[in-house]
Amino acid sequence: MLGLFVPLLALALAYFALLDGWYLVRVPCAVLRARLLQPRVRDLLAEQRYAGRVLPSDLDLLLHMNNARYLREADVARAAHLARCGVLGALRALGARAVLAASCARYRRSLRLLEPFEVRTRLLGWDDRAFYLEARFISLRDGFVCALLRSRQHVLGTSPERVVQHLCKRRVEPPELPEDLQHWIAYNEASSQLLRAESGLSDVVKDQ
Repeated sequence: MLGLFVPLLALALAYFALLDGWYLVRVPCAVLRARLLQPRVRDLLAEQRYAGRVLPSDLDLLLHMNNARYLREADVARAAHLARCGVLGALRALGARAVLAASCARYRRSLRLLEPFEVRTRLLGWDDRAFYLEARFISLRDGFVCALLRSRQHVLGTSPERVVQHLCKRRVEPPELPEDLQHWIAYNEASSQLLRAESGLSDVVKDQ
């Protein structure tokens, strides 16, 4: 028995030392839970909720949830969101995938140790290349919006319009994007043009 325990322990230590172990476990579990245990969400623009709690491993030196953990929790919640509304399934059916191309975060109030919270994710809309999502971190103690994240999911292998059409079985006009999101998209495009110019690349070469 001991002869089996030692190699398993060494394998587990190597897994967590060399790989981002919990992330590689949590995202597939969140997707499987969304697909198998939760009802399908038919409304693409509906808000979905993902519960969490601040753990000791989430803390920074100031004893509140560190900035990177917000991005991690938003990533897990986003994967579950896209699974429940069928976007991940549609991407797979079309032989395509979506990758995170840009994100921004606004932190308004700290989440403290053991504080319960919800990540409320919703699809804001899409254009010819990407889906745009929002994640709000809501403290369950008083309902305060502690952080707000926006993300751009770039679609590779097809277009967001085709993904939505595959889901809805008809062509759907994208909703008008919020004004502040349009400013952020314009900023990203201006930044891309500047970086391409600095790199000596032509406008034909596009970012994700």
